[in-house]
Amino acid sequence: SSIRKYTSSQSTIDPYEIKKFQAWALRWWDEEGVYSVLHAMNDLRVPFIRDILISKSNSHQLECPLLGVKLLDVGCGGGLLTEPLSRLGAAVTGIDPLENNIRTAELHKSFDPDLDRQIQYKACSLEDIVDEATEAFDALVASEVVEHVGDLESFIKCCHQVLKPGGSLFITTINKTAISYALGIVVAEQILRVVPDGTHNWEKFVSPEELERLLESNGFVVEAVNGMLYNPLRGSWSWIENTSLNYALHAVKTGTPEQAVPPEQIGR
Repeated sequence: SSIRKYTSSQSTIDPYEIKKFQAWALRWWDEEGVYSVLHAMNDLRVPFIRDILISKSNSHQLECPLLGVKLLDVGCGGGLLTEPLSRLGAAVTGIDPLENNIRTAELHKSFDPDLDRQIQYKACSLEDIVDEATEAFDALVASEVVEHVGDLESFIKCCHQVLKPGGSLFITTINKTAISYALGIVVAEQILRVVPDGTHNWEKFVSPEELERLLESNGFVVEAVNGMLYNPLRGSWSWIENTSLNYALHAVKTGTPEQAVPPEQIGR
C-alpha cells in the first residue's frame, strides 16, 4: 500500500541530529542546564494540551482530567513532558530514537511508582511503531521535534496513521523567519547561550503556513495556532499573538491521507 513506503525506511530520522543529542542525553533533568528552556516551556505546553483534550472529552475528573486518554509523546527525550502529562491521568507512551534518552527517562520515572505504571518508554522512531500502533492513540505530541526530523511529510503521515479518527496532534516548533534566525540561533545559541550552540538548523525550521499545508493535505484539520515567546531574563514563556518565532499548533485527524484533497484543488 502507499502507506507502506513510509513505514519501511528510517526517513524521519536525521543521523546528524541523533549524534548531536547523544551528547546531552544525561542532562535532561537539570532544570538549569541545556534543557532549561524546555523545563520552562511546560508552563505553557502542558495546560495547552490538557485544556484542549478536556474540551474534547465528555467527562473528566478534576484531579485526573486526562484519565482514559492514550497519548504518544514522540521524541520524548528524558521524559520532561511525558511525566506531567501522565500525572494528569493519561496513559503515555514515550518514544525516542536515542537509547540513552530512554534510559534517562526510565530511571527518572522509576522514582515514582505511580508514573512507573502510567508511562511506557520505547527506544524507537515513529515509523518503527506505525504498523503495531495503527489508530492506537487519542493524542500525539511532537514538541520541539519537527525541526529535527529527516522528512517532515513522512513524519506527518506516520502521525496520522497512529492516531484514532478525531484524534489530536499537538506540535510546538520554530517558525522559519529572519527573526527566528536572529533570536533563535544567533542570540539564543551564540550570544546568551540559553540553548547549546548547534542545537538548531534554520533550514529545517517550518512556518505555520507550510506546516498547515502539509497537515491539511495529509488528513488533518488545523484548529489552533498560537504564538509563544521566551523571555531569557525571566526564564519563562508566554503566549503572544505573533507566530514569527515559536508557535504551538493543534490539529485533528479527519480523513485518510489518500482521500485528502490536494491544496491546488481547493483554491489555496
